[in-house]
Amino acid sequence: MNSDVPQPPHSPPPSPWAPPASSAEPPHPPASPATAWQGGHGGQGGQGWDRPPEWSRPPTGPERAPSGSRYDEQGRNGRGGRFGWLGELSAVVALVVAGIMIVSIGGFVVAELLDAGPADADSDLFFEDPVADLVVQLLGIAIAIPVVLWGARVIGRRPAGTVSSVVGRLRWGWLARCAAVGFPLMVLQIGLLIAWTWNDEPVGESGTGFPGWPVFLLSLAVILALVPFQAAAEEYVFRGWLVQVIGRVARTPWPAVAVASLLFALAHGFGELSGFLLLLYSALWWGWLVIRTGGLEAVIVMHVANNLLAFGLAAGFGELASTETAADAPWQAMIAELVFAPLYCLTVARIADRRGIERVSP
Repeated sequence: MNSDVPQPPHSPPPSPWAPPASSAEPPHPPASPATAWQGGHGGQGGQGWDRPPEWSRPPTGPERAPSGSRYDEQGRNGRGGRFGWLGELSAVVALVVAGIMIVSIGGFVVAELLDAGPADADSDLFFEDPVADLVVQLLGIAIAIPVVLWGARVIGRRPAGTVSSVVGRLRWGWLARCAAVGFPLMVLQIGLLIAWTWNDEPVGESGTGFPGWPVFLLSLAVILALVPFQAAAEEYVFRGWLVQVIGRVARTPWPAVAVASLLFALAHGFGELSGFLLLLYSALWWGWLVIRTGGLEAVIVMHVANNLLAFGLAAGFGELASTETAADAPWQAMIAELVFAPLYCLTVARIADRRGIERVSP
C-alpha cells in the first residue's frame, strides 16, 4: 500500500456534551455519584431512594367533599379514618354526653358549696334559684357545639365550617334574611296559641306570677346570652352533624333526616303524644329545609326565635322552674305547627331560590 495516499483523519470520541445527531431529546448531564441514588436515574426527576414517592404520601389537613355535594354529603371526603363513620359517631356522642355530665356535676358542686341547692331533695333542679339553674341547663346543651365541630375537623378530617353550610361557613347575611321572616311568624304563632289556650290553665297553677323587674331583667339577660347557643347546639347536633354522618352511607338525604328527626323528638323526653308529634313533625320540615338551603341558618333562626319567646314568657310568668318541655305541648300547639312549620319552610325555600343561595358545595 502506498503510504503517501492520504488517510482520513481519526475522529475524536464524541463528547458527552455534544448534541446528538438525531432530533431526539438531548441527554441530561450525568449525575454525580452522591446524587445518583437520591434522584433516581441521574437527575431525570426520579423520586429517589431516600424518601417515598410523592404519590404515596397521604394528604394532610382537612379535605372537603367533591364539588356539587349536597349538605348531607359533606362528610364524603374519603378521609373517614380507620373506624369510618361509626368511629366519628361513637366518639362525638361520648364526648357530648361527657360534656353534659361535666357541666351538670359542676353545677351540683357549686350549688352545694354555696348551699344554694333546692329545698326539695327529690327535685331535678341544681339550684333553688331558677335563673342559676337555667344557666346550668343551657350551658350543658351549648357545649355540644365545639364538640361536633371538633369531631368533624379531627375525626371526619373535613373543615368544621361544612357543618354550618355547604360553603364552609355560617352565612350571616342569609341568616339575617331568615330572621326577618322567622321571628314575626313565631310571634304570630305563639300569640295565637296563647289566645287559644288562655283559659285552659290559670297562671297561678303552673307558675308564681311576675317575679319583679330585677329578677325578670336578670332572667332576660341570661336568656338572650345563652339561649341562641343552646338552640343552635341542638341544630348542629341533630340537623347538622348527625345528618352528615349518616349521609356518608345513605344514598339520599331522607334516611338521615328521618333518623335525626326521631332522635330529636325523643331527646326532649316523653310527655304528651301531641308534644311528641309536634317535635317530630317540625323536625322533619326543618330537616328538609336544611337540605333545600344547603345549611343550618334557616333552622337556627326558627329554633332561636321559638326558644327566646318560650323562655321569655316563662320568665315573665314565673315559670322558669317548670320541668315541662316541648314534649308536653298541648294539642292546640300541634295544630298550629301543622300550619306554621310548612309556611315558614316553603317561604324561606322560595326566597333562597330567588337569592341564589347555594344548595351544594362549590
